Amino acid sequence: MNYKAYNKFCGSLPATSYVVQWGGAHVWKVGGKIFAVGGWTNEKLAGISFKVSEIAFEVLKDQPGLRPAPYLASRGMKWIQHYDKPGLSDKELREHLKESHRIVSLGLTKKLQKELGLNQE
Repeated sequence: MNYKAYNKFCGSLPATSYVVQWGGAHVWKVGGKIFAVGGWTNEKLAGISFKVSEIAFEVLKDQPGLRPAPYLASRGMKWIQHYDKPGLSDKELREHLKESHRIVSLGLTKKLQKELGLNQE
């Protein structure tokens, strides 16, 4: 997945906002909280970081092309960076980005979730 496809997909998720910060990183937020960061790698493949559950972190952290996300995981947060091949397929990466969006949105106040139309099942 390149940054154009990454940005298009993240922008299709509900109640998202986009900002370029931290030296050109493509940062996506839901309710003002970060759920995905594109950047922080000098490789030709887009470096895309996303929040994961504790179980997913343990499963993904040592897979080829994936690693604990620089800066975030070193602070104890459960974030994975897709940074090299083989990594994840585009479909798998989209699934993880969608799940990251969900995880972060569940951490918002119930009031904000309701205002944004999130998690109202």
